[in-house]
Amino acid sequence: MSATAAATTTAGYLARRAAQKEKVRILYRRALKDTLNWAVHRHLFYQDASELRERFESNKHVEDLDTVDRLIADAEASYNKWRHPDPYIVPWAPGGSKFTRNPTPPSGIEIIYDYGREDND
Repeated sequence: MSATAAATTTAGYLARRAAQKEKVRILYRRALKDTLNWAVHRHLFYQDASELRERFESNKHVEDLDTVDRLIADAEASYNKWRHPDPYIVPWAPGGSKFTRNPTPPSGIEIIYDYGREDND
């Protein structure tokens, strides 16, 4: 194998490994946030979050790229299966109950913020 081919192979390996690490990070964050939807009390969340972390840490040593891809696919399938049907949404975030409750006024309407302090000249 030439030096160029080895460098290409190494670059491809590193790029795929970096993409896998990013997928795992995103999956862990989504699963952790979804765990908070299922836990009614904070002490229950801490226990569930610890168990979730242990599940991810148990496969930390796996180095084979195809095995890692399979583990990611299995974890995503499990996440999609056990996702909360009605997740908590912060009220002022998109999809929340207060989102755009007070929309900006249409153009042409002037809002006077100094009401009650009019000039009495």
